[in-house]
Amino acid sequence: TIGIDCVAMCVNDIICCGAKPLFFLDYIACGKNVPERIESIVKGVCDGCVQSGAALIGGETAEMPGFYPVDEYDLAGYCTGVVDKSKIIDNKTMQTGDVVIALPSSGVHSNGFSLVRKVFDVEHTDLHKPLEALDGASLGETLLTPTKIYVKPMLALLEQVAVKGISHITGGGFYENIPRSLKKGCCARIKKEDVRIPALFHLMQETGHISEHDMFNTFNMGVGMVLTVPAAQADKALESLHANGEPEAYKLGVIAEGDGVELC
Repeated sequence: TIGIDCVAMCVNDIICCGAKPLFFLDYIACGKNVPERIESIVKGVCDGCVQSGAALIGGETAEMPGFYPVDEYDLAGYCTGVVDKSKIIDNKTMQTGDVVIALPSSGVHSNGFSLVRKVFDVEHTDLHKPLEALDGASLGETLLTPTKIYVKPMLALLEQVAVKGISHITGGGFYENIPRSLKKGCCARIKKEDVRIPALFHLMQETGHISEHDMFNTFNMGVGMVLTVPAAQADKALESLHANGEPEAYKLGVIAEGDGVELC
């Protein structure tokens, strides 16, 4: 699944400006080249490329004993996309009353794992044990759920609706990512009770005694992507998303006067 994560982090960023991913390159560095492991990683990259419609056109595998421990590896990716200059996402027309829509995440995605490992003490925890708090799923299985790729539903949406802003919710959570897509003088006003937070994040907050602000400033909290559309096109946007692989997309908030994010 790590290969899918690597692709997702690139292509989900590219779609934020309205671009279609074209091709992808990967780089794997390791202490020992174990063919089965490298094959598994690259298969994940291929799966991510299929999901996003990008072509895997090349890559590099570097074996560096003495620099990396035998069982460790480093995976990096790069993606190029294309968008007509006239179709680049532009927030200049963003205004009070526009609707903020959420696309649910599949889990923690690829960010915040340093805190995750600390909270759950993963080195000394049974990651295979089914947990009632996770509806019988194990902690390991839940944490390793691949990052969702939003490219295809978003490309379909961009053909039908005047999207004014898109934010990929990665490290920094709501507070650091949503403002990137907002026009100066605009804020995203979101009611906390309207955020559909998966059980994993509640478990993490309780186990680690993490403040609500820190949770929303570190994790996606169940929202992998946020977009802003005109109020008159909000229902049409949801219909498009529901028909193209995002059946759980929902209205998250509205655009109001101010700056950044208001969680009320």
